[in-house]
Amino acid sequence: MSNHAVVPPVVGVLGGAGPLATVLFTERVVRLTDAARDQDHVDMMVLQHATVPDRTAFVLGRSPDDPGPVLAADARRLAGAGADFLVLPSSTAHAFAGAIAAATPVPLLSAVDVTVSAVLARETWTGRLSGPRPEAVGLLATEGTIASGVYADAFGARGIKTLVPDVAGQAAVTSLVYDGVKAGRGGDLTALVGVIADLRRRGAAALVLGCTELSVAAEATPAHLLPGVVLVDSLDELARATVLRAGRRLRADE
Repeated sequence: MSNHAVVPPVVGVLGGAGPLATVLFTERVVRLTDAARDQDHVDMMVLQHATVPDRTAFVLGRSPDDPGPVLAADARRLAGAGADFLVLPSSTAHAFAGAIAAATPVPLLSAVDVTVSAVLARETWTGRLSGPRPEAVGLLATEGTIASGVYADAFGARGIKTLVPDVAGQAAVTSLVYDGVKAGRGGDLTALVGVIADLRRRGAAALVLGCTELSVAAEATPAHLLPGVVLVDSLDELARATVLRAGRRLRADE
């Protein structure tokens, strides 16, 4: 019989896109973990690489600076340091998941996949909602995420339509992300009340926060200001999946 203790997996966090969202992600992992002492928590290595080129600017053809090779190099760096699996707390950066996968055999836990799974989970619709699984969800995300199709493709493969804001609504989302959270000026989801109402009117049964800056904004939003709105937060779902993938348990009240 071996006396060696089981070594828990180490999570490699490809952070910096954006910086505040990365901090919120690691905090969420800590708060979601059922832990009575330090040693019960998830082991993480966080690479806060804030100077990764802008993902949306490249996806939309507004910048020649490709984030893919940079993210791939970061993945190799974390793999070389001993990461057992990787997480990327940025939805737009998932457009470059292929480059990351090609760079290292260390697997990437996809925020897109876990978010789609959360929407499809039976408890989502029998607990927080009434009625059948949704025919459509609304996506609040950067222009880059929408253009890349990472969520639309994933939901579409499961028979769910993805609705996105109109031009004016997307401008409001972009402003909250870039002029608010990324610029350090804060903001909350009440800035998007009209956008959310329009998506619901068009048939969105739930709203997916497909941008981790919007997760930061959601953290600052009093729940009573968005009555009846079901938000599925990609950062939250990634944090939950990370805890479980790392072999830890979620808090019973979470």
